[in-house]
Amino acid sequence: MKFKSRFRSAGLVLAGAASAIVMMQAFNAATAASNAETYKLLNLFGDVYDRVRSDYVEPPDEKKMIEAAINGMLTSLDPHSSYMDADSYEDMSVKTKGEFGGLGIEVTMENGVVKVMSPYDGTPASKAGILANDLIVKINGTEVQGLTLNEAVDKMRGAVGTPVNLTVVREGREPFDVKIVRDIIKVESVKYSLEDNDVGLIRVSSFTEQTESGLEKAIAALDKQSDGKVKGYVLDLRNNPGGLLLQAVAVSDAFLERGEVVSTRGRNPDEIERHNATKGDFGKGKPLVVLINGGSASASEIVAGALQDHKRATVIGTRSFGKGSVQTIIPLGNEGAIRLTTQRYYTPAGRSIQAKGIDADIVIEQPLPPELQGKDVSSEGESALRGHLSNEGGGDEGGGSSVYVPDDKTKDVQLKAAIDFLHGVKVVTNVKPADKKDEKAAN
Repeated sequence: MKFKSRFRSAGLVLAGAASAIVMMQAFNAATAASNAETYKLLNLFGDVYDRVRSDYVEPPDEKKMIEAAINGMLTSLDPHSSYMDADSYEDMSVKTKGEFGGLGIEVTMENGVVKVMSPYDGTPASKAGILANDLIVKINGTEVQGLTLNEAVDKMRGAVGTPVNLTVVREGREPFDVKIVRDIIKVESVKYSLEDNDVGLIRVSSFTEQTESGLEKAIAALDKQSDGKVKGYVLDLRNNPGGLLLQAVAVSDAFLERGEVVSTRGRNPDEIERHNATKGDFGKGKPLVVLINGGSASASEIVAGALQDHKRATVIGTRSFGKGSVQTIIPLGNEGAIRLTTQRYYTPAGRSIQAKGIDADIVIEQPLPPELQGKDVSSEGESALRGHLSNEGGGDEGGGSSVYVPDDKTKDVQLKAAIDFLHGVKVVTNVKPADKKDEKAAN
């Protein structure tokens, strides 16, 4: 019996080995076929390139052709992958340090035109009235259609003090021109003020290398101004388009004693990188409110999601943008760099907000002034961008919401709700619930 049993076991092992060999052969055959198809397509690219170079009506710029082909390959992947030539790469490197030349807007490409994600506070674009969701269709009279994002951005850049004319399309209005004078953009990543003598308002407009130190200074200054009587903090991340991942981790860590802040995951299941909080809460455990809206994206959503999951903060406002992917900048020597989407990020509770966004704990809609009523001032979010990555968890997509924030604090109902909440006043949503008849009709 033992012999038979062993024989059967050996037979299973041999059968398993034979099966593994067959599977390996099939895998190798599939890989070879895939490689053959890839080389065939690369040969096709070479044939097309040679034909254009030899037969195009004018001698083409071969460097420009290759760069356009590389950028086309990258932008076909998702809205956030792209190629940067040497000049664009240098400008990007300067920008993350918090000081750069230009107009002061965060942009993306949508349907062949430039779409404004968010203007930075206090910049020429912001002062000229450029809003999130605006579409830039012409730059100095030149059509944007047909340009790459980098080419369009290059046209908006220029010497400090020189003007640029943008033709803007905005929902509910005829196309209009805006003249903006270029300037050195010094993004004050962190601004602060003491509200009602006991609430610390901390506005983070973007996540640059200066953000962590700016936050520490803000908390120290607010504590001094209030003689140590700060009752709580409002962290305003509205219309913050994001920035550096590690700065988002640092801002979250500033209010957490322990636990995961965010995890990033690549293509392979075992490619998980976790970022954890370190001991020490700069806010000393005092109540915290985070303000978000449809212009809060990427790094802003990391912070809001982390503080929400750890129940360290109450999130007030409207649904965020829904950009849940991480881009890695890969230098290419003297030939610039590629911006490649390499990971998705997840909140401490394992939520992916890609194409969904962070939902506020208390939804407060900002009322529109008369001049904006009936007009679309909402960001459609990541889910509206062509070619966006889908959410791995499935379900309905639909990040984004209103991006309007009044300049006058006395008219800012989201900020007022945050201050009331910290003063112990009960705050409820001001959004009218769906009519039951409408719900039945929808079902």
